[in-house]
Amino acid sequence: MTVDAQRKRAMGHILLLVAGLLVLTAISAASVHLVNKAREDARAVLHTVEVESQISLVQLQLRRAESAQRGYLATLRPDFQADFTQAISELTPALTRLSQLVSDNPVQRRLINEMMPLYDQRIEEFRTTIELARSQRMNDAAKIVREGIGRDTMKHIDDLAVRMRTEEDRLFVERTTNADRSQTLAASITGIGSGLVVVLAGIAIFLVRRSSHARDQADARLRDSHVNLEATIDERTADLREANDEIQRFAYIVSHDLRSPLVNIMGFTSELEELRGDIFKRIAALSREQSAAPSAPENATDTAEPVLEGSDKQISEDFSEALSFIKSSIGKMDRLISAILNLTREGRREFEPVWIDTRELIEGIVETVAHQAAEAQAEIRIDALPNIVSDRLALEQIFSNLIDNALKYLKTGVPGEITVRGRTKLGFAIFELSDNGRGIDPKDHQRIFELFRRAGTQDKPGQGIGLAHVRALVRRLGGTMSVASELHQGSTFTITLPINWSANRNTRP
Repeated sequence: MTVDAQRKRAMGHILLLVAGLLVLTAISAASVHLVNKAREDARAVLHTVEVESQISLVQLQLRRAESAQRGYLATLRPDFQADFTQAISELTPALTRLSQLVSDNPVQRRLINEMMPLYDQRIEEFRTTIELARSQRMNDAAKIVREGIGRDTMKHIDDLAVRMRTEEDRLFVERTTNADRSQTLAASITGIGSGLVVVLAGIAIFLVRRSSHARDQADARLRDSHVNLEATIDERTADLREANDEIQRFAYIVSHDLRSPLVNIMGFTSELEELRGDIFKRIAALSREQSAAPSAPENATDTAEPVLEGSDKQISEDFSEALSFIKSSIGKMDRLISAILNLTREGRREFEPVWIDTRELIEGIVETVAHQAAEAQAEIRIDALPNIVSDRLALEQIFSNLIDNALKYLKTGVPGEITVRGRTKLGFAIFELSDNGRGIDPKDHQRIFELFRRAGTQDKPGQGIGLAHVRALVRRLGGTMSVASELHQGSTFTITLPINWSANRNTRP
């Protein structure tokens, strides 16, 4: 399959996925909306039923109060008076509840406002007649009943109640219709959405089966290509190792061969230094003869430094300075050659994985630099560290170099703080060594890992091979190394190593 075909297929899968997500989102949103609408319509229907029930309850309590009033007027029995009192006590909260229920409907609110004074008037009439009967004024009570004022009030109340029921019946029909419509729409949306989901699922299954078939074909081709891949990799790896070994041998031979002429240079330099004395003694003697100066004291030895004046003295000083520069350069070159030889020897050493108590290893390193740390007024703190399987000598070289550098490059006059800590993540141990020293300019972060390259002020002894050697060791152990630092803000070196390293991988730089 060509790259364009793969890209088109991938784009088709993405579009199908997006379409499915859009359909599901639309169905979900519509379903939620319609469910909420149906719930609101159902609450509205329930509200209508509750209003009608409350109207009936109010009328029932008023009838009950009227019956109790008539019974008391006819018999003067206290139990009728008690029934009246109970009916009135339940009528008032029933009216309040009814008023609250219809507060959202302007029509019903107007009717209830018209009804409330009539209820108060009717209740007051009941109380008046009962009080007259209790005072043995039966004629006055009977007169109030015969006047029929109460009947007209009751008729008016019933008319208002009928009108309220009529309004609620209208609302009931309307709200029931809306609820049915919402439920029907919800069912329709669910059905349509389910159908679309089924269609998309069918398309997805088809595409998955087609992709699986294409993947099977690709796997078959991959297996065919993989037949000779391991042999090719082994062959290339062997070539690479041979090339690395050749480089190691070449570096060793070059370094070893360079030492021979260097030894000759060192020897001839020593001879030049001895000849210098003879030459300038003769120059001093010639100068004395020309100036007719008295001869040197008899007790002067042959090894005494000749007394020179003027230009002869300047030539002697320049000659001595030149010899000093030559000897200094020879010493530096000798140290560099020794460093190269040490690196090549280390590169040929076979690593041996062993279980290492990392805290114990670093505590041993700290003990060896305790005197150096005390002179620098530095405190080295070791936090929790993970134990690993690795090469012990390589690990000692790595942390020794880093701790030595941290002590070497602390700020003058500032108590040093060096911290070693570690953690694990995804099968790797992550070690961090932090200090509060000089810090490293960000532009030099890569430079410090290069061989014979140093950064910052060069006021400390060193050849510029320590960090390069450390990074080479870390790489041979299958890990990585990085630095985070700012000038005057300290540095943090981070080393990531496999928790369980095996010698059959990454054993070459």
